[in-house]
Amino acid sequence: MSVDEHKQAPKRVTCAVITVSDSRNAENDKSGKLMKKLLIENGHQVGYYQIIKDEGDEIRRAIHTAMENSHIKVILLNGGTGIAKRDVTIETVSCLFEKEIVGFGELFRMLSYMEDIGSAAMLSRAIAGTYRNCIIFSTPGSTGAVQLAMEKLILPELHHVVREIEKDR
Repeated sequence: MSVDEHKQAPKRVTCAVITVSDSRNAENDKSGKLMKKLLIENGHQVGYYQIIKDEGDEIRRAIHTAMENSHIKVILLNGGTGIAKRDVTIETVSCLFEKEIVGFGELFRMLSYMEDIGSAAMLSRAIAGTYRNCIIFSTPGSTGAVQLAMEKLILPELHHVVREIEKDR
Protein backbone atom coordinates (compact mmCIF):
# COMPACT_ATOMS: atom_id res chain seq x y z
CA MET A 1 0.00 0.00 0.00
CA SER A 2 1.40 3.39 -0.98
CA VAL A 3 1.75 6.28 1.49
CA ASP A 4 -1.37 7.96 0.02
CA GLU A 5 -3.38 4.76 0.22
CA HIS A 6 -2.22 4.25 3.80
CA LYS A 7 -3.45 7.74 4.71
CA GLN A 8 -6.84 6.98 3.14
CA ALA A 9 -7.26 3.65 4.92
CA PRO A 10 -9.42 3.64 8.05
CA LYS A 11 -7.45 3.66 11.30
CA ARG A 12 -10.03 1.61 13.17
CA VAL A 13 -12.19 -1.11 11.65
CA THR A 14 -15.40 -2.38 13.21
CA CYS A 15 -15.68 -6.15 12.85
CA ALA A 16 -18.09 -8.97 13.59
CA VAL A 17 -16.85 -12.23 15.10
CA ILE A 18 -18.98 -15.33 14.52
CA THR A 19 -18.05 -18.72 15.94
CA VAL A 20 -19.63 -21.64 14.09
CA SER A 21 -19.73 -24.71 16.29
CA ASP A 22 -22.07 -27.37 17.62
CA SER A 23 -20.07 -27.62 20.85
CA ARG A 24 -18.81 -24.12 21.73
CA ASN A 25 -20.47 -21.75 24.17
CA ALA A 26 -19.54 -18.43 25.81
CA GLU A 27 -17.30 -20.18 28.34
CA ASN A 28 -15.26 -22.38 25.99
CA ASP A 29 -15.12 -20.30 22.78
CA LYS A 30 -11.36 -19.82 22.86
CA SER A 31 -11.10 -19.00 19.15
CA GLY A 32 -13.82 -16.35 19.17
CA LYS A 33 -12.30 -14.79 22.28
CA LEU A 34 -8.87 -14.81 20.62
CA MET A 35 -10.23 -13.07 17.51
CA LYS A 36 -11.85 -10.39 19.66
CA LYS A 37 -8.72 -9.94 21.79
CA LEU A 38 -6.43 -9.57 18.77
CA LEU A 39 -8.76 -7.09 17.09
CA ILE A 40 -8.97 -4.91 20.18
CA GLU A 41 -5.21 -5.10 20.84
CA ASN A 42 -4.67 -3.84 17.30
CA GLY A 43 -6.97 -0.84 17.73
CA HIS A 44 -10.10 -2.25 16.10
CA GLN A 45 -13.62 -2.69 17.44
CA VAL A 46 -15.91 -5.69 17.76
CA GLY A 47 -19.42 -4.53 16.90
CA TYR A 48 -21.04 -7.96 16.90
CA TYR A 49 -20.23 -11.35 18.41
CA GLN A 50 -22.23 -14.56 18.27
CA ILE A 51 -21.80 -18.30 18.64
CA ILE A 52 -24.04 -20.29 16.32
CA LYS A 53 -24.64 -23.89 15.34
CA ASP A 54 -23.10 -25.28 12.16
CA GLU A 55 -26.27 -24.83 10.11
CA GLY A 56 -26.48 -22.96 6.81
CA ASP A 57 -29.55 -20.93 7.80
CA GLU A 58 -27.97 -19.88 11.11
CA ILE A 59 -24.73 -18.85 9.37
CA ARG A 60 -26.58 -16.74 6.80
CA ARG A 61 -28.80 -15.19 9.48
CA ALA A 62 -25.79 -14.28 11.65
CA ILE A 63 -23.99 -12.67 8.70
CA HIS A 64 -27.05 -10.62 7.76
CA THR A 65 -27.67 -9.63 11.38
CA ALA A 66 -24.07 -8.45 11.70
CA MET A 67 -24.42 -6.46 8.48
CA GLU A 68 -27.41 -4.56 9.92
CA ASN A 69 -24.76 -2.52 11.77
CA SER A 70 -23.55 -0.25 8.98
CA HIS A 71 -20.23 0.28 10.78
CA ILE A 72 -19.24 -3.38 10.41
CA LYS A 73 -16.90 -3.74 7.44
CA VAL A 74 -15.35 -7.15 8.18
CA ILE A 75 -16.98 -10.39 9.31
CA LEU A 76 -14.67 -13.00 10.82
CA LEU A 77 -16.03 -16.53 11.04
CA ASN A 78 -14.23 -19.38 12.73
CA GLY A 79 -15.26 -23.02 12.67
CA GLY A 80 -17.28 -25.32 10.49
CA THR A 81 -14.63 -25.44 7.76
CA GLY A 82 -13.68 -29.12 7.93
CA ILE A 83 -14.64 -31.91 5.57
CA ALA A 84 -17.17 -33.68 7.80
CA LYS A 85 -20.77 -33.66 6.60
CA ARG A 86 -21.74 -31.26 9.43
CA ASP A 87 -19.16 -28.67 8.30
CA VAL A 88 -21.17 -26.33 6.07
CA THR A 89 -19.59 -22.91 6.67
CA ILE A 90 -17.65 -22.85 3.41
CA GLU A 91 -20.57 -24.00 1.27
CA THR A 92 -22.84 -21.42 2.91
CA VAL A 93 -20.45 -18.46 2.82
CA SER A 94 -18.99 -19.05 -0.65
CA CYS A 95 -22.48 -18.81 -2.19
CA LEU A 96 -22.74 -15.26 -0.86
CA PHE A 97 -19.46 -14.00 -2.30
CA GLU A 98 -19.52 -11.42 -5.03
CA LYS A 99 -15.74 -11.72 -5.34
CA GLU A 100 -13.57 -14.37 -3.75
CA ILE A 101 -10.20 -13.37 -2.33
CA VAL A 102 -8.47 -16.54 -3.48
CA GLY A 103 -5.07 -15.57 -2.12
CA PHE A 104 -6.30 -15.71 1.48
CA GLY A 105 -7.02 -19.43 1.37
CA GLU A 106 -3.89 -20.15 -0.64
CA LEU A 107 -1.63 -18.25 1.74
CA PHE A 108 -3.36 -19.65 4.81
CA ARG A 109 -2.79 -23.22 3.63
CA MET A 110 0.84 -22.47 2.76
CA LEU A 111 1.50 -20.91 6.17
CA SER A 112 -0.36 -23.74 7.92
CA TYR A 113 1.79 -26.25 6.09
CA MET A 114 5.06 -24.46 6.79
CA GLU A 115 4.50 -23.14 10.32
CA ASP A 116 1.82 -25.17 12.00
CA ILE A 117 0.33 -28.50 10.94
CA GLY A 118 2.33 -29.81 8.00
CA SER A 119 0.56 -31.87 5.36
CA ALA A 120 -2.76 -31.74 7.24
CA ALA A 121 -2.99 -28.19 5.84
CA MET A 122 -4.40 -29.70 2.65
CA LEU A 123 -7.65 -30.26 4.57
CA SER A 124 -8.07 -26.56 5.31
CA ARG A 125 -10.87 -24.85 3.45
CA ALA A 126 -10.25 -21.30 4.72
CA ILE A 127 -11.71 -18.69 2.36
CA ALA A 128 -12.41 -14.97 2.09
CA GLY A 129 -14.45 -12.77 -0.18
CA THR A 130 -16.62 -9.70 -0.56
CA TYR A 131 -20.33 -9.47 0.10
CA ARG A 132 -22.36 -6.26 0.04
CA ASN A 133 -19.41 -3.96 0.76
CA CYS A 134 -18.12 -6.20 3.55
CA ILE A 135 -15.19 -8.57 3.66
CA ILE A 136 -15.82 -12.04 5.05
CA PHE A 137 -12.96 -14.19 6.32
CA SER A 138 -13.68 -17.79 7.25
CA THR A 139 -11.02 -19.69 9.20
CA PRO A 140 -10.85 -23.08 10.88
CA GLY A 141 -11.97 -23.06 14.50
CA SER A 142 -8.75 -24.12 16.23
CA THR A 143 -6.97 -21.41 18.20
CA GLY A 144 -3.76 -22.16 16.30
CA ALA A 145 -5.49 -21.57 12.96
CA VAL A 146 -7.18 -18.41 14.22
CA GLN A 147 -3.92 -17.01 15.59
CA LEU A 148 -2.05 -17.81 12.37
CA ALA A 149 -4.75 -16.27 10.14
CA MET A 150 -5.17 -13.18 12.29
CA GLU A 151 -1.49 -12.40 12.91
CA LYS A 152 -0.03 -13.30 9.53
CA LEU A 153 -2.82 -12.40 7.10
CA ILE A 154 -5.91 -10.62 8.39
CA LEU A 155 -4.57 -7.99 10.80
CA PRO A 156 -1.70 -6.83 8.56
CA GLU A 157 -4.15 -6.19 5.69
CA LEU A 158 -7.33 -5.22 7.53
CA HIS A 159 -7.00 -1.49 6.81
CA HIS A 160 -6.10 -2.19 3.20
CA VAL A 161 -9.00 -4.53 2.40
CA VAL A 162 -11.49 -2.12 3.92
CA ARG A 163 -9.99 0.76 1.93
CA GLU A 164 -10.38 -1.28 -1.24
CA ILE A 165 -14.09 -1.97 -0.72
CA GLU A 166 -14.75 1.59 0.40
CA LYS A 167 -12.96 3.44 -2.40
CA ASP A 168 -15.74 2.99 -4.97
CA ARG A 169 -18.53 4.09 -2.65
